[in-house]
Amino acid sequence: MPRTIFDLIKQRVVLLDGGMGTELIKYGLPKGTGPEAWNVEKPEVVKKIHKSYFDAGSDVVLTNSFGGNKIKLASHGLEARCYELNLKAASIANEAKPEGRFVAGSMGPTGKFLKPIGEFTEEEFESAYAEQARGLTDGKADFLLIETQYDLGEALCALRGARKSSTLPIFVTMTFNRNPRGFFTIMGNSVSQCLKELEAEKVPATGANCTIDSSEMADLVKIMRQTTSLPLIVQPNAGKPVLSSSGEVIYSQGLEDYVRFIPEIIKNGANLIGGCCGTNPDYIRRMAEMINK
Repeated sequence: MPRTIFDLIKQRVVLLDGGMGTELIKYGLPKGTGPEAWNVEKPEVVKKIHKSYFDAGSDVVLTNSFGGNKIKLASHGLEARCYELNLKAASIANEAKPEGRFVAGSMGPTGKFLKPIGEFTEEEFESAYAEQARGLTDGKADFLLIETQYDLGEALCALRGARKSSTLPIFVTMTFNRNPRGFFTIMGNSVSQCLKELEAEKVPATGANCTIDSSEMADLVKIMRQTTSLPLIVQPNAGKPVLSSSGEVIYSQGLEDYVRFIPEIIKNGANLIGGCCGTNPDYIRRMAEMINK
């Protein structure tokens, strides 16, 4: 049985979980509520979602702490509870974790920008992430995943902040859009720039998640693999969010079309795969079948 996530990465393709936010909404999370609040208010729901992903075949689940940094929590008036909510996020995931599986402490973006574009300093970003990392570490996450980063500058602040308060391995994934010149973050960071800087920071694994669907992600992985030998993490969206006729948010890429590109994503160099927005345990179950083949 693998003792660390690195042991498992050496053995085979690692399966992460799928969307958390979309699952919480299914269970009734009210619009505008900070999902992290449910770690304290409805921990049984969060645990049920983690369990559903482990049951579907996930080797790793991500904690319900995507928006758990102090700056993001401030938009819900929860910044003073940053440590508590992250500690609980990791604890709940661990309660659902079977032997031989892993918990990743999810650390998403602040939703704000650094000066001169925004009003925040690098020190403020680092402090916001440091507090979050402390909670996730004390809650016994196996490693941290700084994810969905649209600005390389912020990703590096998150990394420095997390390292101030945690000795856990820290992985970093960026989020890219495709334009006629290739794949770039919304801040204009190229794939090669992100990978080179993250490698220079001795990040043990990197990759991409969110924004693009599985067909585009297959192309992106190929480019990333040509640039780095690090383990690559890949979590595509189930396409773009669209409003259904009844006013519900649905995603443009269905299950069959989504999983069709998973073998190509693996062939192109992904070491850890999972789903992002719009994916659910059904997607993960199908991916588990493909990995097991």
